Amino acid sequence: MESHIGIALPSDYKALAAYGPLDIGDFVWLYTPCVQEYEFNRLDAFDYVDWLKQTHRHCRIAARDVPPHAPPPFHPLEGGLLAWGSTRRSSYLFWDTSVSKDPDRWPVVVFEQDSALKGDNPWLTLNTPLLETLTLILSEGISLPSGQMLGPLPPIARRTRFLRAATPWTPPEKSPERGPENERRAALTEGAGLAALRLLAPPPEAPYLGELTWEEVFAALGTRLPSEYVELMEVYGTGCFSGWMRFVAPLRGEQYGLIQTASTVSDGYRDLRESFPENFPLAVWPEPGGFLAFADSIDGDQLGWLTQGDPDQWPVIVFPRHDDQGSPLPGTLTETLLDWMRGRLDEAGFATLDPDDDPLEFLGFVPNTADDFAEQERERREWECQFAADTPESPAQGTA
Repeated sequence: MESHIGIALPSDYKALAAYGPLDIGDFVWLYTPCVQEYEFNRLDAFDYVDWLKQTHRHCRIAARDVPPHAPPPFHPLEGGLLAWGSTRRSSYLFWDTSVSKDPDRWPVVVFEQDSALKGDNPWLTLNTPLLETLTLILSEGISLPSGQMLGPLPPIARRTRFLRAATPWTPPEKSPERGPENERRAALTEGAGLAALRLLAPPPEAPYLGELTWEEVFAALGTRLPSEYVELMEVYGTGCFSGWMRFVAPLRGEQYGLIQTASTVSDGYRDLRESFPENFPLAVWPEPGGFLAFADSIDGDQLGWLTQGDPDQWPVIVFPRHDDQGSPLPGTLTETLLDWMRGRLDEAGFATLDPDDDPLEFLGFVPNTADDFAEQERERREWECQFAADTPESPAQGTA
């Protein structure tokens, strides 16, 4: 682990890590190098190195919005803060690696989420290393920037419940090269169309579209679809762009396919429009000029067309889940994806990067396969069975 992350870790931490990920005092979580494959719920998945990256990025972004407004450096930057834990109030615990070359002398630093949410300085630097800090939290407690106390806590330490199936961390296999970095970096500002998109988000060798033909999908929808979309899908198939925008399987006739998704989104939008017409102004497919969804974000924003006239002229539009309805987007679908990946698209429904993010770290395309859909269906059935088993029978149902 130390070789992989490029820094030695404190000896008291390594001694505690022998017990695995810990829930200390029912309030502080100490994370250790482990992984957990998801079982029933994909949210159960965990990877220690990914957790480090995500925690550092989250606190860097949150710190920019509050005093002192200059986020501190985070590991792997030299002398950067290195996360080791969090609390049940979503605060984060770090070491300050800038203090000493000896990791056993690193003091603990707290990022208090509650202070950040109030717009106050969320940082608290302690003068004690890990084990002394934990002892202080358990016995006396420490005063956080907001005035709240972290501790004292009950003297309990046990395996973290949401990582019960965790296994030791091992170095991951080297990821396949996604293309020459110089070409991908040049594509952030140069090139156009599908050729540039291929560089920023290399497509899979065998895209999965589904079992139907395009003509069968057109017949079921009652309309032809834009030829640009057809070309894009034949290159990429179903999957997720940059961890955010998910394209459904266009030729899949079952659940998770375009036909079923478009119908479900239209029905839902129609119900919302009936109750809140001022907030849901669009016509929806198959109404004339109606909104026809073909992708969604991980936050539930819907991406689709306004089906006006010639399908090759249909404008792309976002139905945002957490914002007011905007106007159609100015470019084609491929142009929209390129503008988004290049940081030129400021539109509700599309995630944006932090100024300190390296875009190439986030850009890409993760395909779905037929096996992925079979696994989702298996999980859905297991969930339905578990839900039925956990739901008490009403008297009218009897016991049969």
